[in-house]
Amino acid sequence: MNRDEKNKLEGERIAKVIARAGLCSRREAEKWITEGRVSLNGYILESPACKVTPQDRIEVDGKRLQNAEKTRLFLYHKPVGLLTTSRDDRGRKTVFDDLPPDLPRLITVGRLDLNTEGLLLLTNDGELSRYLELPATGLERTYRVRTYGEINKTSLKKLRDGINFENVQYGSINASIEETTGRNTWITMTLTEGKNREIRNVMRALGLQVNRLIRLSYGPFQLEEMEKSKVIELSTHHIQKELKGFFK
Repeated sequence: MNRDEKNKLEGERIAKVIARAGLCSRREAEKWITEGRVSLNGYILESPACKVTPQDRIEVDGKRLQNAEKTRLFLYHKPVGLLTTSRDDRGRKTVFDDLPPDLPRLITVGRLDLNTEGLLLLTNDGELSRYLELPATGLERTYRVRTYGEINKTSLKKLRDGINFENVQYGSINASIEETTGRNTWITMTLTEGKNREIRNVMRALGLQVNRLIRLSYGPFQLEEMEKSKVIELSTHHIQKELKGFFK
């Protein structure tokens, strides 16, 4: 019995079902429920602590939840200067302003900050987004980082043991020097946690300033030679092959 067949029999938590339909992440769905935006079989829900089956009627903001579409995953080369958010109160451009208009409603897998470029994953499946982001999934993210300052090779190697900076504990990071020109050094860094501004903060802890940051890969998915703003959809076969743990 596969995952979908088992869920139909046992039921799934309602926030997970909403996320699978591509409306939002599971966390956002839980927030919508507590805000009174979700009803189940005609009754407004007050708590996300319930399970539903395909026979239940779920409505979000008065509109019936549609059945989940097939899981889709896109690779996108994010340029510098775009926010990784669906909208910005200050009117700044987001990655969604840069995407082709014929794409379905998509959710980003994690974030890249305004001045970070490179590979960003997009999906229509909020549950897949959550799976890819979880530290427990253990997906490696690799970055190419240009820093300014004096490199201490010993400190760089010690990043494999993790580092605490400003009361935040960062996990193991594998860092290796590519090339140095003057006081600028290119470093390749691989990590699995992906905390907010992790690389910039860790480099600051070593007395270095990041002046360029490019994500090269996320798990098995590679930026390679993609042009900036380019979007590529992966085939269902490719997704299932690379993410067997999610589909089992």
